[in-house]
Amino acid sequence: MSGTSSPEAVKKLLENMQGDLRGLSLECRKKFPPVKEAAESGIIKVKTISARNTDVLAALKENSSEVVQPFLMGCGTKEPKITQLCLAAIQRLMSHEVVSEAAAGNIINMLWQLMENSLEELKLLQTVLVLLTTNTVVHDEALSKAIVLCFRLHFTKDNITNNTAAATVRQVVTVVFERVVAEDERYKDVIEQPVTVQGNSNRRSVSTLKPCAKDAYMLFQDLCQLVNADAPYWLVGMTEMTRTFGLELLESVLNDFPQVFLQHQEFSFLLKERVCPLVIKLFSPNIKFRQGSSSSSSPAPVEKPYFPICMRLLRVVSVLIKQFYSLLVTECEIFLSLLVKFLDADKPQWLRAVAVESIHRLCVQPQLLRSFCQFYDMKQHSTKVFRDIVNALGSFIQSLFLVPNTGNTSATTNQTGGNTPGGTASAQTNPGILGMGGGATVLPAFEYRGTWIPILNVTVQGSAKATYLEMLDKVEPPTIPEGYAMSVAFHCLLDLVRGITTMIEGELGQAETDGQTMTETTLSPAQSSDQQSVSGQTDKELVSRAVWEEMVNACWCGLLAALSLLLDASTDEAATENILKAELTMAALCGKLGLVTSRDAFITAICKGSLPPHYALTVLNSTTAALSNKTYSIQGQNVQMISPSSESHQQVVAVGQPLALQPQGTVMLTSKNIQCMRTLLNLAHCHGAVLGTSWQLVLATLQHLVWILGLKPGVGGALKPGRAVEGPSTVLTTAVMTDLPVISNILSRLFESSQYLDDVSLHHLINALCSLSLEAMDMAYGNNKEPSLFAVAKLLETGLVNMHRIEILWRPLTGHLLEVCQHPNSRMREWGAEALTSLIKAGLTFNHDPPLSQNQRLQLLLLNPLKELSNINHPDIRIKQLECVLQILQSQGDSLGPGWPLVLGVMGAIRSDQGESLIRTAFQCLQLVVTDFLPTMPCTCLQIVVEVAGSFGLHNQELNISLTSIGLLWNISDYFFQRGEIIEKELNKEEAVLQKQAEEKGVMLNRPFHPAPPFDCLWLCLYAKLGELCVDPRPAVRKSAGQTLFSTIGAHGTLLQHSTWHTVIWKVLFHLLDRVRESSTTADKEKIESGGGNILIHHSRDTAEKQWAETWVLTLAGVARIFNTRRYLLQPLGDFSKAWDVLLDHIQSAALSKNNEVSLAALKSFQEILQIVSPVRDSEKPDTLPAINVSVPVVVGAMTATSLGRSFMRTDSIGERIGRYNASEPPVITDEIEDLNLWWAAWNTWYRIGSESTKPPITCDKLTFIPSQPFLTALIQIFPALYQHIKTGFSMDDLQKLGVILHGAVSVPISSDASPFILPSYTEAVLTSLQEAVLTALDVLQKAICVGSENMQIMYPAIFDQLLAFVEFSCKPPQYGQLETKHIANAKYNQIQLFAPAEWVALNYVPFAERSLEVVVDLYQKTACHKAVVNEKVLQNVIKTLRIPLSLKYSCPSESTWKLAVSSLLKVLSIGLPVARQHASSGKFDSMWPELANTFEDFLFTKSIPPDNLSIQEFQRNESIDVEVVQLISTEILPYANFIPKEFVGQIMTMLNKGSIHSQSSSFTEAEIDIRMREEFSKICFETLLQFSFSNKVTTPQEGYISRMALSVLLKRSQDVLHRYIEDERLSGKCPLPRQQVTEIIFVLKAVSTLIDSLKKTQPENVDANTWAQVIALYPTLVECISCSSSEVCSALKEALVPFKDFMQPPASKILFWLSRSPAIEMLLPHSFLHRLFC
Repeated sequence: MSGTSSPEAVKKLLENMQGDLRGLSLECRKKFPPVKEAAESGIIKVKTISARNTDVLAALKENSSEVVQPFLMGCGTKEPKITQLCLAAIQRLMSHEVVSEAAAGNIINMLWQLMENSLEELKLLQTVLVLLTTNTVVHDEALSKAIVLCFRLHFTKDNITNNTAAATVRQVVTVVFERVVAEDERYKDVIEQPVTVQGNSNRRSVSTLKPCAKDAYMLFQDLCQLVNADAPYWLVGMTEMTRTFGLELLESVLNDFPQVFLQHQEFSFLLKERVCPLVIKLFSPNIKFRQGSSSSSSPAPVEKPYFPICMRLLRVVSVLIKQFYSLLVTECEIFLSLLVKFLDADKPQWLRAVAVESIHRLCVQPQLLRSFCQFYDMKQHSTKVFRDIVNALGSFIQSLFLVPNTGNTSATTNQTGGNTPGGTASAQTNPGILGMGGGATVLPAFEYRGTWIPILNVTVQGSAKATYLEMLDKVEPPTIPEGYAMSVAFHCLLDLVRGITTMIEGELGQAETDGQTMTETTLSPAQSSDQQSVSGQTDKELVSRAVWEEMVNACWCGLLAALSLLLDASTDEAATENILKAELTMAALCGKLGLVTSRDAFITAICKGSLPPHYALTVLNSTTAALSNKTYSIQGQNVQMISPSSESHQQVVAVGQPLALQPQGTVMLTSKNIQCMRTLLNLAHCHGAVLGTSWQLVLATLQHLVWILGLKPGVGGALKPGRAVEGPSTVLTTAVMTDLPVISNILSRLFESSQYLDDVSLHHLINALCSLSLEAMDMAYGNNKEPSLFAVAKLLETGLVNMHRIEILWRPLTGHLLEVCQHPNSRMREWGAEALTSLIKAGLTFNHDPPLSQNQRLQLLLLNPLKELSNINHPDIRIKQLECVLQILQSQGDSLGPGWPLVLGVMGAIRSDQGESLIRTAFQCLQLVVTDFLPTMPCTCLQIVVEVAGSFGLHNQELNISLTSIGLLWNISDYFFQRGEIIEKELNKEEAVLQKQAEEKGVMLNRPFHPAPPFDCLWLCLYAKLGELCVDPRPAVRKSAGQTLFSTIGAHGTLLQHSTWHTVIWKVLFHLLDRVRESSTTADKEKIESGGGNILIHHSRDTAEKQWAETWVLTLAGVARIFNTRRYLLQPLGDFSKAWDVLLDHIQSAALSKNNEVSLAALKSFQEILQIVSPVRDSEKPDTLPAINVSVPVVVGAMTATSLGRSFMRTDSIGERIGRYNASEPPVITDEIEDLNLWWAAWNTWYRIGSESTKPPITCDKLTFIPSQPFLTALIQIFPALYQHIKTGFSMDDLQKLGVILHGAVSVPISSDASPFILPSYTEAVLTSLQEAVLTALDVLQKAICVGSENMQIMYPAIFDQLLAFVEFSCKPPQYGQLETKHIANAKYNQIQLFAPAEWVALNYVPFAERSLEVVVDLYQKTACHKAVVNEKVLQNVIKTLRIPLSLKYSCPSESTWKLAVSSLLKVLSIGLPVARQHASSGKFDSMWPELANTFEDFLFTKSIPPDNLSIQEFQRNESIDVEVVQLISTEILPYANFIPKEFVGQIMTMLNKGSIHSQSSSFTEAEIDIRMREEFSKICFETLLQFSFSNKVTTPQEGYISRMALSVLLKRSQDVLHRYIEDERLSGKCPLPRQQVTEIIFVLKAVSTLIDSLKKTQPENVDANTWAQVIALYPTLVECISCSSSEVCSALKEALVPFKDFMQPPASKILFWLSRSPAIEMLLPHSFLHRLFC
């Protein structure tokens, strides 16, 4: 209370008190003098106290009776204002705790009087509350009086007062009991002598209690009296009391202060003697009442249950059971039995609802339930309360389904007075039933035999939030929504299961932990005390276990019945999930406690839920037979279990066949079945260790479900969705299809988790699977139907995950699988073998501890079943056995050790009569040995391996084996190369031993290639085999052998000595080339229909000749590659250049062969030998070239030895090309001159091939051979690479040769059959590869010339000539000899008639020509000033060439051509004209100017007619191009007229004049004419003409003459047009003139206005007087036009007349001068006009 005792607070209190007393004195001055006097003396008293005492508050408290007295007197006046003032003052004193006990008594008496007078009732309540809460001075009678005062005020007529008083009573009662708690806390350390309280002692004997406890005792006792309608002992003066309020107060005290009743025997006595009998007495109407037993006009309404009382009683009972169970064992038994009774069907619905809510409150308290079980169910003669509660809930749920639900009607009839609105309101506030109207059937619900009960959202899991137990404000029983009671009962069950399983499992876990701790402590030196504690622990555990078991035994039956019924009735997924979860947790709990019957019962329920209704599964039916007849009892009454209805309205998600010998029709699975299945999987996965014999149930059910869903076993035994082999295939909905992978995954995880089971549980699982498998085998006998492979697959899966303890299950597992392998059904057998071999392989690869290499016994155990498979005669099993051997080799070959003989023996044991597949498998084993296990075998075996592999190659029965054996030979060669040193050492060692033995025996050592060292012999052996295979009659073998031979030599040839290389080149490679060339040229040309067996032959390989062509290609490419990659090894050989010539000869003959494939490949080989500069980097190149017979260091091309592998065969040349341009690696040249000779030899070969192949044929018949585009492309692509080497000596002659070949190559047409593959569509402007290559070749040349010497730059004109020749192709495609070609658009693809000669199609040269033109422009931009370019008149040639497309214009094959030509011309002129002007004096450009003038003329005034479909916009764009040309003339040509020949300028002026006269195209419609007449063009011509005529001073007489003549012609033409128009307008009358004429006159008028504007802007001295005369002469004619009818002409006329205003007022002198100069004006202008003008 530091806040009220601080000096400031005390000071303030004193001030306030004095203020209150003064105020009181003032108020009472007139009416109540005694009070006034008392107040004044009070002031003096207060002042005196404050002056005399240091502890003012204590002094005030001592004198409080006197201090308070004036205020009490004030209250006595009964004046409202004075009373309020006094009560406020008293409250202030109370709050500072300065009221003594006596003063408090006086205050309460005064308050009582006020109460009796009904004054200031709310203030009174406030004052009482302050008095009782701020201190503890009020006791005994004073306290009781204060409490009674509050009670009395609760029953006034004013609602506000009533409610405030009720709240005050509750608070006061709480305060009284809080004081007891505080008092106990104060005295807790004082040890008291317990006073015995006899059971029947006087109920007022409270002498042993302390003051606060005594008050509380008296208060509680009187509350009981009042509720019982008896007179109170202590609360004297009570006039009225309601039972409901009393029960609420009792409940709050019991609920809030249980410790008071538990710690004080007196209070405990009250509970037993007063509260419990009272409750039982008040319950009696509810117990006796039977709904429907008495009619509505019964004269005894008292006996009806009364909702407010009943509900409050149940609340009190809930508190009693929860808080005082240990005190009131017997009483609680009665209460619980009552609760169970209230659930009966004949009780009112509301009563059942509140009863089930009360039970729910118990169900969420597992420890309480445990106590019930311990104190009732486990006692011999006691009621089985816990069992009854569970069973009652079960029967309650059943009754809701069996009895038609008349909840609402019965509730309504029970309402006395029928408060209907209240009932509906309460229904609406319940969230669970919102949205039930309007036929919404999507609500979660239970549905059973036509009874539909919605599931409402009544509570949160694990909490018992009641609805009707909280309706303290309701008087009438509420309307219970349909489904409410069911939903609460459902939650009771769920919470009950959740609670007891959590509790028991927690205690079990704790017990196990404690047990382990104890075991650990007993392992240490044991003391006797330890022993005792362990035994004590065990006893405790036994007691606990007994309780757990009793709890489960008591409840499982009722739970299972209720949950099974609900599961059957549930239509809501979430509800189903909850039910299944409950069943699962119960099954797991029973399993943990070892309660087999109940465990199996719950598992059976889940299993049955998983399968379709009435599904014939014997194992389940036998289990449920025992349960189906079982009844259970509640309080001795038998209740029959309802059988499930199976009329579920669930959505069907799958239809499948039942797993039976004779399947009858199909069965349907619903989504609920799938849900149950997932629960079953979950159970088995999480609780497999406690399933024991139930595995049989679980697995049997899963097997049937898997069968119905159509899941089939896959790799490793996992089940995947598959198709049924026969019968109607399974029908699955999308919903279940998405679930299947999940289910399959869970199934696999289930068996994976078997690795965590103990050995006993694992054996249970294996036994269950074996017995399932035996059943499946029995079913599969005698028919070939698809068997169920579930058990076999899962045995495999279980075995695989338990490899770490495989010994304990290997014998039963493999023993059973060997039986399966002998089964007559092939599918069954196949899976038995699959499972067995998978297990053996897994066993061998598993990382055992100790490893298999140290545990031979285990290795033999694992391999034994594989040996036993040999006793089975089925070929498919033998195949599996061999495959297994193969896979063992693959995984364990290197660690087989002593197992090698056995494994090889199995391979060798296969006889040739045992079928192709077995032989193939045996070969695979050999193959594996060769590829993987050569290092583990002695080196002496290597030669035999080569022999065997070679013999397989020559074996002509099975082509694939022959080909594969060639692959083996490659692998062997690779192995020799990689481990050369080791093999060589071992072979030499072995050789020495053999040599010694031979010498001892006196015989010669006999082995092939004897003089050579053994390692060389090995290589020679290999080459010998491959050499034989290279000329095999079968093309595929030839091809494969050839590739292998070349790859081997290419990759591993560095191991050969130099002498050997010589032999390889001349004796192997060239010899082979000769043989192949000979065979190719003499091969048969007859068509081969098929390639043996049913292999179809492609048309490109359908003759022996074509097949040999392929071999020729391969051989030539191989030799070229060896020359390329091993050049540094071959060049030091003496005759390398000779070899080079021979190779080039071979390439030339192949390139010129009439076979496209061979010729193209020859060029590829040519590219190959040219493109790589050198395959050796400096760092890798041997310092000195080794002499013969010295071992060569390992140098392998541009690759390190480690990177060698088979991939070398497929080496692309991309990397090589990149290497070619890599300047950081200069070529390694042994002898530069010799090297140059090699390249010139290559150039000559290239030229010969090029000139031969591009020469046009002399005759053109259908057999004419024309080279293909890819061939020509490849040919041209060789040039850039070749040129890099010969560019230093490359002359003009060579350039001419090159030009001939390029021109010839581009001119070659293509076959119409091939054109769709080579050419883009005609509309696409794309170059062919050949055209790209040609331009690239020229590009390489011009770049080389650019950086080359001066004498190289004379080649520029030749390159320009070549390119310009290509440019001409856009308009004049080239001819190829006499061959008739068609335009690509007209070619007929896919000739119908056979043997008809293929058409030849000319390429689309437009893109090529255009690209060439772009190159010309670019090149000219760079080289315009070069001497050679100037001297050789390149610019004139360019203009001459461009003139062709420009004069054709619209007649060009492609519109883009002339447009590009214009833009190119503009670019070239912008660069070339300054150069031309520069050299004007030299005369080198004289002949160019006429050419240029003619080009302009031909283009600007083209004779070609624009196409009809040309759009206006397109026309305007074309006109803008014309305008650009004129602009060039005006900027680049006319300003420099002095440097340009006069004739040329004259031509230009004539052209401009011609352009300025309006011209139009006749092909346009009249509406378009005004747009189509090139107005802009005419205007720019006109303006240019004017600008050139007047802007500059006329430098030559000729120029002036030209411009004057131009103007004169123009003005004369204008005058004529105007006259003609005036004449025609007059004659036509009202008819409009032709549009064309109107357009013409408008243009003339515009031209006049433009002319006058231009004249005005020009310097006056530059304008001829005659010109002015002609202009002014137009004026009268213009005036005459005013009468015209066309509005457009009028507006143009206005514009033409306006400029004349400037002529109207010139200075007179100038005019006279002007007139005197021009007498012609006088003649033209009227005399009157002149008179007016001068006057």
